[in-house]
Amino acid sequence: MFYRYLGLPSFNPIALEIINAEGVYLYDRSGNKYIDLVSGITVSNLGHRHSKVIDAIIQQVNEHLHVNVYGEFIQSSQVRLAKCLTEVLPPSLNSVYFVNSGSEAVEGALKLSKRFTGRTEIISFKNAYHGSTHGALSVAGNEALKRAYRPLLPGVHHIDFNDFCQLENITERAACVIAETIQAEAGIILPVEGYLFQLQKRCKETGTLLIIDDVQMGIGRTGTFSSFEKYQIVPDILVLAKGLGAGMPLGAFISDKKIMDCLAFEPELGHITTFGGHPVSCAAALAGLAVLFSENLLGAVEEKGLIFQNFLAGNPAIAQIRRAGLAIGVDLVNPEKRNQLSQEALSNGIILDWYLFKPATFRIAPPLTITESEIDEACQRLSKALETIL
Repeated sequence: MFYRYLGLPSFNPIALEIINAEGVYLYDRSGNKYIDLVSGITVSNLGHRHSKVIDAIIQQVNEHLHVNVYGEFIQSSQVRLAKCLTEVLPPSLNSVYFVNSGSEAVEGALKLSKRFTGRTEIISFKNAYHGSTHGALSVAGNEALKRAYRPLLPGVHHIDFNDFCQLENITERAACVIAETIQAEAGIILPVEGYLFQLQKRCKETGTLLIIDDVQMGIGRTGTFSSFEKYQIVPDILVLAKGLGAGMPLGAFISDKKIMDCLAFEPELGHITTFGGHPVSCAAALAGLAVLFSENLLGAVEEKGLIFQNFLAGNPAIAQIRRAGLAIGVDLVNPEKRNQLSQEALSNGIILDWYLFKPATFRIAPPLTITESEIDEACQRLSKALETIL
């Protein structure tokens, strides 16, 4: 039925039938137990079915579900979550617009920048990934995903990440630059020292809004709440999703109130979303943020990431490792062994994944709640899988 009735994004899905999930573990119908080393692609930062998140969901379900399109009725979970987010972000990021996903948050951010500046040009980066809807796909930096859907959004120009000279391509014509602090789907490409600071400086010189897409690297993944905190910059617009909802669908774009308010006039309803900020998703997110801070998960991210890195270092099957907190990109010596490793990992009870634009690089991004003993267990299983591809 899976293959017959569902529209699928590829002909080669993993196709595990998961019937239960708890913490860092997934269980299939045959009773097999898997360690989730990708967190549903950085969604389940708190692991699966955290008790406090489940309690918050149940409480909200008992009060109400959807009651009206976003922004019409006052809904407590939305308001409290927005307040919580602005309290942990820099003062200029003080107005939150909730949506359903990262792609929609990117769409909203692009529209907001064009509306506020009155400009139409957009600068993005090669090997960037920002989502799969038309606007988000337009600013993605990989032609293979785009060529079948052209023409896309006009006025988009791509520059090379970490190339200081190309920052001169950002001019007074640009409404925005959209960037990841760490290029995720390129295989965890970190910024060189000073690059993001110079990027922000150039944006300020030209009156261009800087959008930081923190969909994958935000919500504690790098050891700080937002990844940009590590680089002494503050975006004009911040995009969040994935881990924000603590397992529920939720996205947001966040800016200064003086910028955000331009969506409310000329035209009124400048961005509309029916299910954006669903009250159940917001309740889950609020509980998730409380767990993130009360259990000091951020403070342990670097140490946990280092355990993985030290274990992998020197393995003869691995060519290179790049890491930011608990986001790790691992290059294989022999890219042709990719499919074999995937199968061996599953056979040894590990869920791995591969980066979109770096197909011979596997992803390690476990829940932030993973314990040291669970990391040891994962490393032992991974070691067995890697031995088979030597």
